[in-house]
Amino acid sequence: MFDGILFDLDGTLWDATPAIRDAWNQAMADCGGPQRPPVTLEEIRACMGLLRRDICARLFPGASEALWDDLSSRQILHLTQALAAGGSILYPQVEETLAALSRNARLFLVSNCGDRYLNAFYDGHGLKKYFFADLCAGRTHRPKADNIAQVVREYGLKSPVYVGDTQLDCDSAHAAGIPFLHAAYGFGAVEGERAADSFAGLPAALAAMCPP
Repeated sequence: MFDGILFDLDGTLWDATPAIRDAWNQAMADCGGPQRPPVTLEEIRACMGLLRRDICARLFPGASEALWDDLSSRQILHLTQALAAGGSILYPQVEETLAALSRNARLFLVSNCGDRYLNAFYDGHGLKKYFFADLCAGRTHRPKADNIAQVVREYGLKSPVYVGDTQLDCDSAHAAGIPFLHAAYGFGAVEGERAADSFAGLPAALAAMCPP
């Protein structure tokens, strides 16, 4: 059995892309720039899983780093307010499935987001009680592979698995030396890995791949 199940957030537990898009557009309006068309949902989905600096570089390639910082701070303020008020979409049966999984393994959340975003997820949906601990890039300023490895090491996990929806998640899990389960209902395509087509399908998919 797996003794630790580590989860990605975006595209794995919830879809917050409409709120993320709206928050970037609000931030641009606050700053009066840069001059570009409104950010689209497609652009946001293509950025999911990236570090915040890399997202700014994709969305605002001609802007200065000072403007990136201003936009980013305004965006996260708008976003966390919206998310804490429930402005996101949990995938079906998330809470019931987390409750079932937590009976047999410790659950962790490891994401490339910041602390405020992570707490907005907890505040908006009341799911913190199912997670033993969490770690995010906004806290460590390190890549996801390093954060996965830290959680495994810090909590003495002997048989962990990482659940995520993108190739970056897959690569990060393997770089940290642990198996990966693809959340195929999320944003990314991953080839050659065991997959679950719904959040409710995770227990069966995990059972099929877990060690004896």
